[in-house]
Amino acid sequence: MSNRSLSRRGFLAAGLGAAAVPLLAGCSSNLGTTVVSGLFGTRLPTDTLVYWNLFGGGDGTRMEAMEAGYRKQYGPNSLQATTFAWGNPYYTKVTLATVGNKPPDVAVSHLTRAKPLWSGGLLEPITEDDLALVGLSASDFSKRPWDAQRTDGQNIAIPLDTHPIVAFFNADVCKKAGLLTSAGRLKNLDDMDKFEAALAAISKVTGGVAMTIPNVGGETATPWRVFWTFYNQHKGVSPFLSDNGSKLTVDADVWGEVNDRLQSWVKKGWVNKALDYATAESYMFTGKAGIYLEGEWEITTAQSIKGLKFGMAPIPTLYDTPATQADSHTFVLPRKDRTDEQRKQAMLFIKSMLDQSLTWAKGGHIPAYLPVADSAAYKALSPQSDYASAAEHAVYDDPAWYGGSGSTFEGIVGAQLGLIQQLALTPQAALQGVKDQLGVYLNTPSPL
Repeated sequence: MSNRSLSRRGFLAAGLGAAAVPLLAGCSSNLGTTVVSGLFGTRLPTDTLVYWNLFGGGDGTRMEAMEAGYRKQYGPNSLQATTFAWGNPYYTKVTLATVGNKPPDVAVSHLTRAKPLWSGGLLEPITEDDLALVGLSASDFSKRPWDAQRTDGQNIAIPLDTHPIVAFFNADVCKKAGLLTSAGRLKNLDDMDKFEAALAAISKVTGGVAMTIPNVGGETATPWRVFWTFYNQHKGVSPFLSDNGSKLTVDADVWGEVNDRLQSWVKKGWVNKALDYATAESYMFTGKAGIYLEGEWEITTAQSIKGLKFGMAPIPTLYDTPATQADSHTFVLPRKDRTDEQRKQAMLFIKSMLDQSLTWAKGGHIPAYLPVADSAAYKALSPQSDYASAAEHAVYDDPAWYGGSGSTFEGIVGAQLGLIQQLALTPQAALQGVKDQLGVYLNTPSPL
């Protein structure tokens, strides 16, 4: 067990880090249908592992199948799994339960949200001995997510996947634009001139928009993901945030270059001026656009559209070096008293999930567990394996107590980036808005 303690100040800060985030559409604080021991103090048999996650939709269905695989191996009463609403409600519950010494045995966390949990003393380190209990080692995992989870010289999470933003493409539209290979994949569009020529060609086919990016209706995450991808394609660029979110170190020149370019695409009619999430993807589905930039998890939606011929590819490298905004779902061990047997049980559960991660990969996420990622079965998945290389160039959000997926940071910066794409603000005015709105967080010493 970790000997790192959680102070009252740390607890309040952990709560603030979650509660300060604007709730996302569709999020609520309702509990799942399963009784939750961590909140209500009910006791469970010692052989029942308590697991919390935040997966809904297609991800939820696949996770339930993986949970069933664990129960099949260890018995019908071996697992109590509970799903909470995505985002803030989930991380708040994990925080409260851990402080109350009634956390789950294993929890899911985005990698970018695991770091604040760790800083708040809410997680236990996962040692080499823990990994060895179930035959795991660092070499079993993709380098990018494994290195990213390492914090203070320790392992704080075990990555299940990498989930990057990618380029979905309408095969019929892109074929007419001359952009598909003989195998039906998107041609290599690395290089700005080549990419802009492709947008122009698609626009001729559609008679309008070539590529869609959701940027209105409260959608702030996608504008951030697109910007952070192209920003980090500039070699040697500075972090956006430094010193655990206490300093704003964004390169103003690169901010301006990327956003000037995005605005130029909007002005030429190649990128939408204002579309919400559902409408942006429907443009690609219906052939009103050829390319749609979004997280790979939307593969489930695309597959549900009857008659749609589509593919997926890494976002092209338009600047100096490959980079793609991403996060990872990880397994964490919330801080609690554990026997050696309970610790091994937690690791066996995690190992079972990793062993079944081909099921998880079918939903679009790139496996972090190399025995699955390198398997013939995964490589045969299409279009899932077509963008697997994006995991090698994943760029995570900078660590900050108010940052990570679905965070206050993403909400503030993403809103300003959306206004740039809507042509409502110049890049310079938007950057000033970022500085003004982040000021209270930048000037508040990290309480974690």
